[in-house]
Amino acid sequence: MVEATLPPLPYEYNALEPFISAEIMTVHHSKHHQTYINNLNAASKASVEAEKNGDLQKVLELQSAIKFNGGSHMNHSLFWKIMAPPSQGGGKLEDGQLKQAIEKEFGDIETFKNKFNSASAAIQGSGWCWLGLSKTGNLDIVTTKDQDPLLSHHAIIGSDIWEHSWYLQYRNDKATYFKQWWNVVNWKEAENRYNEAKKASL
Repeated sequence: MVEATLPPLPYEYNALEPFISAEIMTVHHSKHHQTYINNLNAASKASVEAEKNGDLQKVLELQSAIKFNGGSHMNHSLFWKIMAPPSQGGGKLEDGQLKQAIEKEFGDIETFKNKFNSASAAIQGSGWCWLGLSKTGNLDIVTTKDQDPLLSHHAIIGSDIWEHSWYLQYRNDKATYFKQWWNVVNWKEAENRYNEAKKASL
């Protein structure tokens, strides 16, 4: 069994300030994500042992922990990449196929952001909001519950709507966090993901 490991951030913990504080990034990455990885590895190891022992009931009992923590590991590994400091292009959407596709699907970029933010705000409890490319080639805004990964679409952008993503800085004003988050979206990474997804769907 190959153990999951914490991927390094492609920037410093304070690089997304003032939009996301160093405190949030430190706790989110080194504590929350690391805990999900620890739990995933423990559940995976226990499942392998249970399977060796022929304990099917135990294997099935562990599936929810593997799904939850494995999904979180997948989601967060993408989340770190889909952000970048403004000094490295964060928040800047250049002309390209992704921008054209967003404008075709949603009318304009601001309308898309508003719809994405509304979908994020509508999540009851915890979850993720995504811009995904469907298997039919359409861009859709999709939400998933808790730590469920986006499996119905190719994920282009993913935003963590769990309170630990903003609460230390924005308190209960998550609407402001949703708006500020766009200042650190790594559109270059999103463009690459979109182009790769288009190729894969051909």
